[in-house]
Amino acid sequence: MALNFFPRAGQIFMCDFSGFKAPEMIKTRPVIVISPKLPYRSEIAAIVPVSLTAPRHDLPFCYRLSKNYHPEEPDDQPCWAKADMIMNLGVYRLRAFKVGRRKYVYPTLELEDLAGVRRAVLSGLGLDRHIES
Repeated sequence: MALNFFPRAGQIFMCDFSGFKAPEMIKTRPVIVISPKLPYRSEIAAIVPVSLTAPRHDLPFCYRLSKNYHPEEPDDQPCWAKADMIMNLGVYRLRAFKVGRRKYVYPTLELEDLAGVRRAVLSGLGLDRHIES
């Protein structure tokens, strides 16, 4: 079901990456919206993909979420925000999680997780060295 609103930062959706080619994302997967609604940009959102695959190395741009926000998976299943793969995509690619007949949910990150994902994005872009703590 297509979104009829602009997603808020911290909301999680399923994203269709069809049309992309490897090594880019090529399958449907959960993503975290990290951008606010900006003027003249109502059809594009910045997203960070979520993965159940643990990173091979402990890197600052792979943030482990405090829980799995996917409504059909166990909360304690480990998952990571892959902040080095940040993208700007059309919101037409985003879909809510279908949890029943004509029932959809839009999970939202806890504030601590959203802050962690944003720090990871800065690290993935090489901008973390330019910010005072």
